[in-house]
Amino acid sequence: MKLAIAQINCLLGDLPGNSARILQYAEQAERQGASLLLTPELSLCGYPPEDLLLRDGFYRACAQALDDLAARLPDIAVVVGHPLERDGARYNAASLLRGGRIAATYLKHELPNYSVFDEERYFDHGAEPCVFELDGIRFGLNICADVWEPEAARMARDAGAQVLLVLNASPYAMGKQDSRLDVIRDRIDETGMAVVYANMVGGQDEVVFDGNSFAMDADGKLTAQGVGFDEQLLLLEIRDDLQPAGELADIPCEEAEVYRALCLGVRDYIGKSRFPGVLLGMSGGIDSALTLAIAVDALGADKVHAVMMPSDYTAEISLIDSREMVATLGVRYDEFPIAPMLQGYMDTLQASFAGRALDTTEENLQARIRGTLLMALSNKFGSLVLTTGNKSEMAVGYATLYGDMAGGFAVLKDVCKTLVYRLARYRNTLGPTIPERIITRPPSAELRPDQTDQDSLPPYDVLDAILGYYVEQDMAIPEIVARGYAEADVRRVVHLIRISEYKRRQSAVGIRVTERGFGKDWRYPITVRYQDAY
Repeated sequence: MKLAIAQINCLLGDLPGNSARILQYAEQAERQGASLLLTPELSLCGYPPEDLLLRDGFYRACAQALDDLAARLPDIAVVVGHPLERDGARYNAASLLRGGRIAATYLKHELPNYSVFDEERYFDHGAEPCVFELDGIRFGLNICADVWEPEAARMARDAGAQVLLVLNASPYAMGKQDSRLDVIRDRIDETGMAVVYANMVGGQDEVVFDGNSFAMDADGKLTAQGVGFDEQLLLLEIRDDLQPAGELADIPCEEAEVYRALCLGVRDYIGKSRFPGVLLGMSGGIDSALTLAIAVDALGADKVHAVMMPSDYTAEISLIDSREMVATLGVRYDEFPIAPMLQGYMDTLQASFAGRALDTTEENLQARIRGTLLMALSNKFGSLVLTTGNKSEMAVGYATLYGDMAGGFAVLKDVCKTLVYRLARYRNTLGPTIPERIITRPPSAELRPDQTDQDSLPPYDVLDAILGYYVEQDMAIPEIVARGYAEADVRRVVHLIRISEYKRRQSAVGIRVTERGFGKDWRYPITVRYQDAY
């Protein structure tokens, strides 16, 4: 038989739109000879619905949409993910739609309550397997986190399943696909069943779903691989030996994956939220340059507006490089010198500041003037301001509230500085975009004479390594020091991370590309006395 995976981009809460998408893929799959179509987790409503799942009306609307979809489907069996309210309990469910009705329903067993997941807040646990027969093959259903533990797959096998179908809304993070493949191989070793894994694709706030749906045979061999970061109908042939087979898409390098994730995150956040376009402040530095490249690749040059706001400390080469890049990309570009505005602020504050030396106050004023100008343009034209700060800066608080942090979406929020450089070089392999000097010159905020980032921070390769260990792997200070890093550097970085929490709590939502970003999966108190000593 033929089986198809609908790797679709769902719009959260758009029940008519998502139903239409599922119907479109079902009709296409039927035309190509498939008997069964597998869709992602909660494909009917999108993932994650968050506190919409606390509203009774949401479940009633989903139930009606599911009935309507079942009645409209062609002569093909379709497995659809949806929320379900039954007898006072609420479930993350998957239903087999067949012959105009709901033929069977599976209730998710394992409810993840870690990282970006809060399913214990919303759902009750299912406890029974669901197995159905089609074209002489018995299929079992699991949903996403079910396969990260052994029991649900074993129950499906014990109930007679020969092939396991898994619906997923598994967010992207670097290295995540390898983890998925390892987990599925573990389930195959335990059950002897081939597995078909359907994953959602698309951006939803800070989360990006990467697709990369796949199939594995009963020996744990990858027999089909979907594309990453794009919608696809992936066709599989289930042979007489019950092994699925299909096309194997190429696996890109890590930089290509991250770059595509960022582009998809920007495209969907802007498009799904119906913003007409974006604008961002250019500095002549690598962060704003990479953000600009991503915005243009995601949205098109006609929807991007770049603004350069030089001060007396802005180097001439920063202006030259910014002008070169915007000319290459063909975006709208304006220059607004801020020196007169800064002088106006200083004149106003002169009496209050009398007798006090220049410090970060004056540096922050420059950033806040720029933030005010960008927000004024946003208010007037409706475009969303993209902030350009990276994860390294956000970690240690090297960003200005109401200044360079002003904006609605933080493209590089989970991208450390060393990765920024890797992505910039990768983008230039696709075509010259970011001037080489932007990549090679020492990074600087240009808020005082001869300033560089390394005046007060460890080198970025050291800083990012410490951040990776502490933020993403939860290592203790002695563990990080034992890996060869100076204790003074480690303690300083950890201290900066802790005292900057109040800033991060006020930062724009940003795209998550690691297993631990500064979003839903980072929850530390702002007011706290505990200091890391061990």
